[in-house]
Amino acid sequence: MTKGDSLLADKAYDADERVRQKLQDKGCAAVILPKKNRINPVDYDKNLYKDRHLIENFFAKLKQYRAIATRYDKIASNFLETIYMASILIWLN
Repeated sequence: MTKGDSLLADKAYDADERVRQKLQDKGCAAVILPKKNRINPVDYDKNLYKDRHLIENFFAKLKQYRAIATRYDKIASNFLETIYMASILIWLN
């Protein structure tokens, strides 16, 4: 299992007790856009948050492959190979 330095998430994960405090206890930075109705807005790394958009776009492109979106392969190793192949095709385009 890998440990990351930060968690990139959207507004839905802007919760102090359930998300932010647990991440802080584990030494992980929360890069989460604060909700508009938040009483005390929290600072976040705006440049790192922009990278989240690239990740979201990649998953959207990956879901265009029917075999991945419907989990056509039921064996985990075959499914992972399908993801690798689709990722290579996305990268080459």
